[in-house]
Amino acid sequence: MHRNRVFVKLAGLLGALTVLIGAFGAHMLKEYLQPEQMSSFQTGVAYQFYHVLAILAVGVLYKRYNTKSMGKAVTCFLLGILLFSGSLYASAILQVLGQGGLGMFALITPIGGVFLVLGWVFLFLGVPMQSHGSGSEGDS
Repeated sequence: MHRNRVFVKLAGLLGALTVLIGAFGAHMLKEYLQPEQMSSFQTGVAYQFYHVLAILAVGVLYKRYNTKSMGKAVTCFLLGILLFSGSLYASAILQVLGQGGLGMFALITPIGGVFLVLGWVFLFLGVPMQSHGSGSEGDS
């Protein structure tokens, strides 16, 4: 299977998961979390969804700009979702279970944010400034 198809399928799977996580938070966690904690959970869902759309965009663009940077962008977006959004979800679940708040996740969340930023940088680098007439351009 071509990488662009893998990226699009991954975006579809993660998109569905994002909707399920958001619904879980809205319907199951809302009554157990303080508004500030619920806001953090919703931030995780929002950032996950934004970066699922970014992965989808890379999947569409990858067919034209088949570069190493585009693959690195997807990897960074995935790591960012896992660390950034995942740490916010874990913190909320631990709060519901009476195990405290962010705790160690306060250190993980910004690392995830760095990966999200790196994903955008790699996306920028993966699309050449000018076309050279081939389908495989850039840093491949």
